[in-house]
Amino acid sequence: MKDQKLNKKNYIVLFLIMVIFTVLIVLFFYLDRENRLSSLIQNWGLRGIFLSLLLMTALCMTPIPSEGLVILLLKVFGIFAGTLYAWIGSILSSLIIFYLARYFGKSFFQKLITPQRFETVDHWIREKGSLGLLIARLLPIPAFAVNYIAGVMPSVKLWPYIWTAALSIIPYYIGTALVYVGIVQSTWIWLAVGGTAILAFWGISYSLNKRGKPVHNPLH
Repeated sequence: MKDQKLNKKNYIVLFLIMVIFTVLIVLFFYLDRENRLSSLIQNWGLRGIFLSLLLMTALCMTPIPSEGLVILLLKVFGIFAGTLYAWIGSILSSLIIFYLARYFGKSFFQKLITPQRFETVDHWIREKGSLGLLIARLLPIPAFAVNYIAGVMPSVKLWPYIWTAALSIIPYYIGTALVYVGIVQSTWIWLAVGGTAILAFWGISYSLNKRGKPVHNPLH
């Protein structure tokens, strides 16, 4: 009962943080209608890039969706650079999580990860190794959760952990960038292509999740 109350409180706090974060993103776009804020950040040079990477890295280490920040980076730095910085930030967050998980162990993160998610990711990795880890990253499970789970598993080595993290996020970021281009430039073909790519990504995720669910022994 106490754990349920704690989980409910955590969900409420997370929801409030997400609302505040969304409001800040919307406010940025409102104040940046004439690209003054974007120009200011661009004029910071490497400091602006470093700050963007730092924010993206920190956000990807939490359950808060990073799409809003990705779109903001696209707005400030342009399509190619914005997508690149978002991708690098995502990889850096995966690397930090790997060492945090190895240092603190499973007990530190067990309140962040549900047993069902842990079991699903564990099933894929134990069944198929690095390929299974890549598939697990394509499942409808938040990336930070897969990173934490894979990080505490001794069988998962650093290189497979990093390259699967780097590769699996590319299609989604490209789809997000295309949707952004379609909306900003009113180019419906890119909006359709990007939307189709994201929907295909989600479809593959749910299909893999459905096919890969471990079968439980009813006698246990």
